[in-house]
Amino acid sequence: MINIALPKGRLGEKVYAMFEKAGFPCPALLENSRKLIFDNAEAGVRYFWVKPSDVAIYVERGAADVGVCGKDILLEYRPEVYELLDLNVGKCRMAVAAPEGFRDNPNRTLRVATKFSRIARDYYASRGRDIDIIHLNGSIEIAPILGLSDVIVDIVETGTTLRENHLEVIETIVPISARLIANKSGFKFKTEQIERLVKEMGKEVEQP
Repeated sequence: MINIALPKGRLGEKVYAMFEKAGFPCPALLENSRKLIFDNAEAGVRYFWVKPSDVAIYVERGAADVGVCGKDILLEYRPEVYELLDLNVGKCRMAVAAPEGFRDNPNRTLRVATKFSRIARDYYASRGRDIDIIHLNGSIEIAPILGLSDVIVDIVETGTTLRENHLEVIETIVPISARLIANKSGFKFKTEQIERLVKEMGKEVEQP
């Protein structure tokens, strides 16, 4: 059995459809129930739903052999996992946004509000820019409006929320998409099964 951690929500449903087409179906998963774990012995898979930000933890700790999580999670938390495949879904970008008409003053420390502290720190360190990180867990967009920060670093999909709050993207840090990841020791023990899964899933990935 390959244990697969799927992120709850629309992304997980989209990704499961790819697994199904790739030859790893589990019809029970589509039933309307409160179950969280679903097996298909015939296909050799066991799926379970977890919070998207927790997928990498389940995989890193070996509770799952493989899983699907965003590149943002891999960059921010750097879990000890193998990144096997870019699934080319759940696409968005990590970006710096600021109030419309913002001009950076390099002579003062830039205040950056974000829940992606490591990504923000690494990005600005690479540019030699002095920053003050303000770590927030939600409603990041409000920080510059209330004068808490100068800019924000956050995931941007359509940009609608930014526009509604009179913010705009001023820099793109990195493109983000869903990645297939694997537990390092689990990969050694189930190399053949996991490599077959990666090969079949690769056929389902839509090319950009």
